[in-house]
Amino acid sequence: MCLVLALLLSAVAAACGKAGSPPTKGPATGELPVYQVAKGFQLPDSPTWRRARKRGHLVVGVKEDQPYLGEKNPATGTYAGFDIEIARMMAASLGFDPKTVRFVTIASANRETALQNGQIDFYVGTYTINALRKKLVGFAGPYYMAGQSLLVRRNDNRIHGPQDLDGKRVCSVAGSTPYQRMRKDYPKAVLVAYDTYSVCVDNLLTYQVDAVTTDDAILIGYAAKAPDELKVVGRPFSKEPYGIGVPRGDNALRFALDEALRAREKNGDWRRAYEATLGLSGVPVPTPPPIDRYPAT
Repeated sequence: MCLVLALLLSAVAAACGKAGSPPTKGPATGELPVYQVAKGFQLPDSPTWRRARKRGHLVVGVKEDQPYLGEKNPATGTYAGFDIEIARMMAASLGFDPKTVRFVTIASANRETALQNGQIDFYVGTYTINALRKKLVGFAGPYYMAGQSLLVRRNDNRIHGPQDLDGKRVCSVAGSTPYQRMRKDYPKAVLVAYDTYSVCVDNLLTYQVDAVTTDDAILIGYAAKAPDELKVVGRPFSKEPYGIGVPRGDNALRFALDEALRAREKNGDWRRAYEATLGLSGVPVPTPPPIDRYPAT
């Protein structure tokens, strides 16, 4: 399957990771920004920060199958993308060398549990801030504003937006905001759920589903890597503010990350990170969304 789809995508088989996924493509390490590490940084009121300082490194939950956002190279095991860069610059602001960050792939359905049980220190992976999730975890940011959209095959002219999905097989990730919105707002679509979007794209390329739905930033990445086979259609039909998930109640860490985001936006690191990652998909640099420093919980 990997070789067949690699040929379909006009990519060498050696570059093919998960079955059906467009091959890993992104910036070389030398093209990424270098983030200045805060010297003498202390955050004693944060139990999460204290544990990380004691172990000597941060553990950050991420995605591994989202082009230009969070993608794992199957050959090297390294992660790359805009979310990965956000995590690295936040580590630097918290006093940790970004090179020491340990990234852990966490599925969408397991994000809250991973934060609640201390498996990770924080999470950066296209994590939409919403009221329900705020009851379970804390959020710094947002650091990016996305919107739900649709990915279809290049030769499919039947689907132009969510209004065309009645009776169509639509794939998304179980537990994700886009999946929940489809189930609520577009009940006539036939929903198919998997743990990762790479499996959804695999099913789209092999004609097992008619569309993949999630945030436009994710879909644009897939389309940019396989432009002869995939396209994003219609306008975004939601607003998805991406936040950094932290353990609920660790307000010291949340507020420190809010301040770090402001500082990195101001000094140009945010823009440089975008240009080196998500900007490679061809989408111009947007204006960062306002940070929502909501009251302590």
